[in-house]
Amino acid sequence: MSMETHRLPVEFFDALAKGGGGPEAVRVLAAAQYSKHLLLLRGVLAGARTAGHDQTRLAHHGYRLLTDAQRHDPAAADAVIRHPSVGAWARRTLRALRGGPPMSGAEPAGLCAVAAAAAIRARLSAEIEVPPIAGVVMLPSLGSAAVAGGSATVSSSASGAVVLSAHGQVDIPADPHQDAPGWQALRHLRAGSFEVLIDDLDPFRMPAAIDVAPRLGAADLDGWEVAFREAWLLLTRHHPEIAAEVAIAIRVMVPLTLPPRGQVSSSSAENFGAIALSEPADPRMLAVTLAHEVQHLKLSALLDIVRLTHPDNGRRFYAPWRDDPRPVSGLFQGAYAYLGVSGFWRRQRHLDHGAARIRAHAEFARWRDAAATVLETLRSSGLLTPAGLDFVEGMTRALCPWQHEPVPAEALALARREAGQHLADWRAANGPVPA
Repeated sequence: MSMETHRLPVEFFDALAKGGGGPEAVRVLAAAQYSKHLLLLRGVLAGARTAGHDQTRLAHHGYRLLTDAQRHDPAAADAVIRHPSVGAWARRTLRALRGGPPMSGAEPAGLCAVAAAAAIRARLSAEIEVPPIAGVVMLPSLGSAAVAGGSATVSSSASGAVVLSAHGQVDIPADPHQDAPGWQALRHLRAGSFEVLIDDLDPFRMPAAIDVAPRLGAADLDGWEVAFREAWLLLTRHHPEIAAEVAIAIRVMVPLTLPPRGQVSSSSAENFGAIALSEPADPRMLAVTLAHEVQHLKLSALLDIVRLTHPDNGRRFYAPWRDDPRPVSGLFQGAYAYLGVSGFWRRQRHLDHGAARIRAHAEFARWRDAAATVLETLRSSGLLTPAGLDFVEGMTRALCPWQHEPVPAEALALARREAGQHLADWRAANGPVPA
């Protein structure tokens, strides 16, 4: 599997700094993440050999089959290699091989599961041992098979695929995204030509999250699909720039458990292409969540190419969207996300009516001001690289004109009241705001 060196053209850097970038810039970032996954997969095999791991033989078989699948059908194999959980598994496995903290399943033999998924997608005739984890063979991007015993074999061909174990045989459906006896599929959400996977199975679907939800039932999945279709319609009709980036950057949604109040969402640098979120309250909130999380994905991918901050020196800062003090890297991520959120509400406030209109104006006013305040904190922190300072200047140029756009008095008062309450609560919990 060949590697590439990636550099970001200056015009894309400038466009990303202003909060956008467009599909062309996002494709460059996605290509760099694909190469990162290739490096991680190769690193797992090399790390197993160096460590003398007892799964080195299996890892070698997996890597060889993955290479064969890529030669046979590059698109099919690449769909697995790009899958977000593959990056997280490889990163966690490589870290464990180098003496880092272990995680169940973060072992070199996971290469066999990656290769088996690629072979199935490519309809390649192959057979490979895939060690189960807790009675399950997880095939990333496809689904999981229930097995018995300590070993299983995945057999694929042009006519189909099966998983064999002491439990018997699990037939993987012709469409592996459909459930079948012994087989739990990763299911799609579709809206027009855009589709994402709901990953509610893979143990590496979002390992940084502590509140991943259990598998969705059919009724829950239907609710997600309705919200997804309507949110996508809202984005494509009224926020086409956001929709164009989301369509390239987001491939997987990971359900989170619903918090006691409100909603939560997150993303992780080790799972590029995936976002985690609790059940959407309504399509509009799902749309703004997509606008928010695509910003995080873009910035995390950019940080693998360009260094924007200096190493953490222990200083922590106030973020108007968090209850805890944040390091400069987290502050940067939040500012970029809320630049995108402000842009969403800037347009959405002219589409809504009644109470929703006031709420949208208030959201715009609150987050444009919050992002601008944090950009000043970043600029004066002394913790940005020259590229980081350039990026912040680009964000500032995008935000500055928005500060002068009129907002109804009722909405402005609401935004300032909520911002003031957040600051008061933060001070009560954390003490004075750091200088």
